[in-house]
Amino acid sequence: MNKLTSVALSAALSGGLVLTLAPSSEAATPIRTKALNTALDKKGSPYRAGGKGPTYFDCSGLTYYSYKKHGKKLAATAQGQYNKSTHISWSKRAKGDLVFFGTSSRNIKHVGIYVGNNKIVNANSGSYRGYKVVVAPISEYKYGGRKVYIGRVNG
Repeated sequence: MNKLTSVALSAALSGGLVLTLAPSSEAATPIRTKALNTALDKKGSPYRAGGKGPTYFDCSGLTYYSYKKHGKKLAATAQGQYNKSTHISWSKRAKGDLVFFGTSSRNIKHVGIYVGNNKIVNANSGSYRGYKVVVAPISEYKYGGRKVYIGRVNG
């Protein structure tokens, strides 16, 4: 049950009282922020292809798990998540947005969650940072002609 952050009482014309409950700050927190915090809590968890949590993750499994934990079900693959997200420009990106990598928007191969300062939290499948969930610069994943795409999950 959520904590109440404010309670307002007002008299109704009939002489009765109407109780108005404002949502707590927990309920008002955007799902993107909640998903980001969940992913950050998994930092250091091992990478495993097909892993969707709570112990092992691949890139899309981490984003899937992080959003699902807060009531939003995403597609199982990075491409599917890109296809279903709201595409936004680089300049509009915000913490909790999905950051996709691919040679085109029809060839998405990797996904992470934006943490700010041009970094993402993601399930890293390369030996250079270890096979685990890490926070890393976006630039590390822009190789082999990969472009960066930003997607927003609403909800």
